[in-house]
Amino acid sequence: MPKRQDIRQLGRTGENLAAKFLQKKGFRILERNFHAHGGEIDIVAAKGNFLVFVEVKTAYGAEAAPPVFRVTPQKQRRLGKAAQAYCVARDVREHDIRFDVITVQFVHGKPVIDHIENAFWLEPDW
Repeated sequence: MPKRQDIRQLGRTGENLAAKFLQKKGFRILERNFHAHGGEIDIVAAKGNFLVFVEVKTAYGAEAAPPVFRVTPQKQRRLGKAAQAYCVARDVREHDIRFDVITVQFVHGKPVIDHIENAFWLEPDW
């Protein structure tokens, strides 16, 4: 069983690779590790008129389930609340917003990156 410190380091490595990947695709990284309302947004990026909240999931080795399956409905709701808080705190207006997931899976020591745009949608909490 890996140590908690090793898991955190793996997560940070995955987030760094995801940020570089997004920058190569023309995204501007606005913020990383934004915390609010019991949730954390790994990466906030912008491209065109889109403000993109990115959840990064990292795994080592060929797991039985792809890392994207760890973005549960509960996690999605926490991300949505954190995204709302981000928009209020940063006075975000006139942007299209979406939620993406980037998975970084190390296979034979090499990262395999998958970018899932519009990975999920959230219903408003009226």
